[in-house]
Amino acid sequence: MWILKKANHNKKYLESYRKTLRENLTPAEAFLWKQLQHRKFEGRKFRRQHSIENFIVDFYCAKEQLIIELDGDIHNNPLAEERDKKRTEKLEALGFKVLHFENKMVFDFLPSVLKEIADNFKKQ
Repeated sequence: MWILKKANHNKKYLESYRKTLRENLTPAEAFLWKQLQHRKFEGRKFRRQHSIENFIVDFYCAKEQLIIELDGDIHNNPLAEERDKKRTEKLEALGFKVLHFENKMVFDFLPSVLKEIADNFKKQ
């Protein structure tokens, strides 16, 4: 079930910014991307730095309507936390499931991170 029309994904005016973000992944994003790219993870296709409406999300799986966000130290302040909360609420109101992981979790507990991602796949 597609809640958003295709036109609301990867808007042209965000294209150069998305490309810059893809070329400059954080270490945690690059580490997780190695697990997700090329349908390596349970055959699911993930995109990195994908835009939905005016938001650019770290990773997106269209089949699962699943968004994965990695949060570094920049997210650890009240203003950023409130902004992230509102962003997540808006994306969830559009029908997406949003998972947040701290960068440290990706490095220190990758199997647990991958299990949580898989646990949020829709049952087929």
